[in-house]
Amino acid sequence: MAHRPKRTFRLRRADSSDSEGAEEPSAEPGAPAKQAAPSPEEEDPPPGGGRAEAAERPLRGWNPRGRGRGRGRVWASSRRPRVDRGSVVPESRTVDLSTDEEYGTHHASESVGNQSSSSDSSSSLDKDFSSLAIRNEETSEESQEDENQDIWEQHQMRKAVKITEGRDINLSHNSEFQTVKKFDTSISFPPVNLEIIKKQLNTRLTLLQDTHRSHLREYEKYIEDVKSSESAVQNLENSSNQAQSFKFYKSMKIYVENLIDCLNEKIISIQEIESSMHALLLKQAMTFMKRRQDELKHESTYLQQLSRKAETSTNESLVIDENTQRILEELESRRVRRRQARALSENCDHQEGTSSDDELSSVDMIDFQKSQGDILQDHKKIFEDVHDDFCNIQNILLKFQQWREKFPNSYYEAFIGFCIPKLLNPLIRVQLIDWNPLKFDSIGLKQMSWFTSIEEFMANSVEDSEKEDSSDKKILSTVIKKTIIPRLADFVEFIWDPLSTSQTTSLITHCRMILEEHSTCESEVSKGKQDLLKSIVSRMKKAIEDDVFIPLYPKSAVENKASPQSKFQERQFWSALKLFHNVLLWNGLLPDDTLQELGLGKLLNRYLLISLPNAMPGPEVVKKCNQITAYLPEKWFANSAMRTSIPQLENFIQFLLQSAYTLSKSEFRDEVKEIILILVKIRAMNQAESFIKEYHLDHLKSVINEV
Repeated sequence: MAHRPKRTFRLRRADSSDSEGAEEPSAEPGAPAKQAAPSPEEEDPPPGGGRAEAAERPLRGWNPRGRGRGRGRVWASSRRPRVDRGSVVPESRTVDLSTDEEYGTHHASESVGNQSSSSDSSSSLDKDFSSLAIRNEETSEESQEDENQDIWEQHQMRKAVKITEGRDINLSHNSEFQTVKKFDTSISFPPVNLEIIKKQLNTRLTLLQDTHRSHLREYEKYIEDVKSSESAVQNLENSSNQAQSFKFYKSMKIYVENLIDCLNEKIISIQEIESSMHALLLKQAMTFMKRRQDELKHESTYLQQLSRKAETSTNESLVIDENTQRILEELESRRVRRRQARALSENCDHQEGTSSDDELSSVDMIDFQKSQGDILQDHKKIFEDVHDDFCNIQNILLKFQQWREKFPNSYYEAFIGFCIPKLLNPLIRVQLIDWNPLKFDSIGLKQMSWFTSIEEFMANSVEDSEKEDSSDKKILSTVIKKTIIPRLADFVEFIWDPLSTSQTTSLITHCRMILEEHSTCESEVSKGKQDLLKSIVSRMKKAIEDDVFIPLYPKSAVENKASPQSKFQERQFWSALKLFHNVLLWNGLLPDDTLQELGLGKLLNRYLLISLPNAMPGPEVVKKCNQITAYLPEKWFANSAMRTSIPQLENFIQFLLQSAYTLSKSEFRDEVKEIILILVKIRAMNQAESFIKEYHLDHLKSVINEV
């Protein structure tokens, strides 16, 4: 094997010979490169295509021209010494295939010429080496090592080319034998019959069919996606100018952001003013309620003391404390003023105890009006620094209407109909600050500007009018649920006085409009409606427990209609009957069983019927019974086939029969007919007929037949 000559790396010394060496002409194109001739044993590659190791030093200075490509000359910077031929001939070495791959493309054409002219190259190399030795006698030891290294590299490259050609032939020969694969007859296979083959084929067919069906589904899905994409493309192509759309959406975005910022800033002031107005009305309501209860307590105590004094028949004067005396005097003075007012209005049918004792003193009235005026002034200042586009509900809805008309698809996809009630909530609350649903002259919701604006906005909706779940159709019902009903519930729970017929009538008017006429989407208002009705029932129960009181005095004390005890008992009876009427006014809004429980169970049977037997039978009793019957809802007795009245009226029917029997034996026989008419009206037909038959009142049968 040829040994690579030892090489030391040292810096070359520059002298005058560098320039001379650089000016020598290069080899002519096509001339073979001067290389050492390989020995005969290196001519043939080893059997089986053995590898030849490539030269470690990289090849320098390739000449790309001509068939016989030679290594370009690299001129050394020092003279070269004489080189002995035998010292530069390397022994046989193996060539690495990676070297062949690196240089094979450059020597493909060179390998054939080099094999035919190896002897000529050897002789020419001898001449070159001799001339080089003569010319470079004065070279240093470093230059000699460089030249030996170059010659050794050229020699190794030539060997690599010849070995690679021989290896390619052997590789192609071996590959023919590798393709033949022997069959191993020792392998045994399981038995095969027609059923197994059929079963496998069926299984395979089923799998293929499932795969085919899945592919069909995917295909159909892709077809739908393609159609959807084509439709989207068509819509985009047919849409309006994109620049205008972008400009509009940008302006709407800025507008909505500014609107929200404005409302967020003003909501604190709105809440403060709402709280102030609510506190003022609550204070007034609590004043009336406390005054009524205090007056009832002091007057009842005074009359009890007066009755005990009458029973003892003592001549001592009744001692009354100053507070009780003051309260009774104020109470009587208000009653006198109300009597004078009724006399001027010629209202002679009024009963004592049915008045709403809600008068304020002049000082309290002035104080209340001043506080209310201050709150309303602050209310007007809330949006005084805001443009109408951000505080006027009609202008705000016009902005969204423009969006709905220009780009309806994006409008409905953004669910603007669900957002509008929340945006309008603070603005509607501002308009409701001075709205009192308990006042008989309060403006109706339909007459308010926000109500009409929302109705117009809903009427101009371009959405399919047949869609019941339209978001725009739910705007008004959502506003009622989220804004109006909670405000009504606050009035019912804290401010409403069930003993006041005017307040109850006004409240029922607003509730009926809200809960009946605008329940277009029942699911939207059902929860709010139930909460409102629960608060109404709860407030009436509290009024029955706290405000109803009918005292019982000895008959000797009430026989004299002018006595204080008789007057007080009469006032309390008519006050309880007034509450009975106010409770039954909720007919149609509250369930019948609830009304019967409150009106008949708690008021009629517990209070009114206890007071009636204590009164003297006569026209006054019949008048009270007629009034009770007049307050009962007619729909409870609308069934003409009824022969027996509702169970809660059983005690009332028995009292009527007892009164009729008593009157039939007195000078008030004509009043018996009125009682029979009452029995017929409340559908107590069996009891009326039995009474007529038992007491031989045949002349009253015509009354039943007429009805």
